[in-house]
Amino acid sequence: MTEFPQQSGQQRPQAQQGQPDAQAQAVPASVRGAVDLGAMQSGGAAGSGAASSTADGGNASYRVSITAQDFQKYAEQSATVPVVVALYAPQSPDSEAFVETLAGLVDSYQGRLLLGTVDASKEQQIAQVFQAQSVPTVVAMLGGQAVPLVNSTVPAEQMRQLLDELLTLAAQNGVTGTAEPTAPAAPKELPPLHQEALEKLEAGDLDGAEASYNKALAENPGDKDAKLALTQVRLLQRVNAMDANAVRQAAADDPQNIQAALDVADLDVSGGHVEDAFRRLLQLVRTTFGDDKDTVRERLVELFDVVGSEDPRVTAARGQLMRALF
Repeated sequence: MTEFPQQSGQQRPQAQQGQPDAQAQAVPASVRGAVDLGAMQSGGAAGSGAASSTADGGNASYRVSITAQDFQKYAEQSATVPVVVALYAPQSPDSEAFVETLAGLVDSYQGRLLLGTVDASKEQQIAQVFQAQSVPTVVAMLGGQAVPLVNSTVPAEQMRQLLDELLTLAAQNGVTGTAEPTAPAAPKELPPLHQEALEKLEAGDLDGAEASYNKALAENPGDKDAKLALTQVRLLQRVNAMDANAVRQAAADDPQNIQAALDVADLDVSGGHVEDAFRRLLQLVRTTFGDDKDTVRERLVELFDVVGSEDPRVTAARGQLMRALF
């Protein structure tokens, strides 16, 4: 850690210490941003969604530099998306290196967090606001209120755990918005079979795209992008074959109709009603037995993959599933 001097007699930007307002209004998050399932289902830019998660690689930047002049702007933005504020100093190479590591972690959340970096040697007003005595110091802002995270370098794995806990706290307080990238993702060349699948998706050939992703997995069973894309393509295949009105009527007529419930859950996820889908299937897990329970559980886990393992709705539903099973 590197300590830095404090200056007095300066007007401080405003931020309150403490927990965020539990009454903050929730802003529903959409289905995983990289996959516009609704547009694909309705015949929009079919396919650019499922394969774009592999194309972008999640390498857009969600980092800004914060000064005393624009501090209030980001404090206000923290009412919709958590803002992670990292204080560093050029005279401390360790603090600068830690901020770079933190930036990579924040970017991996694809807009669910925004990183604001502060040169504490210049912006001592902000350092005073957060009572920072050394660098690096990392504090989160939720609804304009400060939540301390760390005041020293920590391993990346530990920092990611803290960010996950921050998102859970944010979700509990309705801070579930998404920040726009501050720098766009650089284009990334797709592997040949992924590119082939994308072209088939753009042509509306879901079966062909499925075959290409299966071939990619046959060549490389550890291809996580192909596995994710395959779950998305299979969801679209199921949804495209449905009569939505008939499916919903069947589920309404018989809440214990397993196939109807699975179909409605697919429709809900593809339309962005993720929590409705999870709630429906979790209720069935609690009230079914044997093969029926296994069938519902397997579909629920598959939909977790479609939405994204880091989504707080998935985290909450996964915990409920574990309790329902055990």
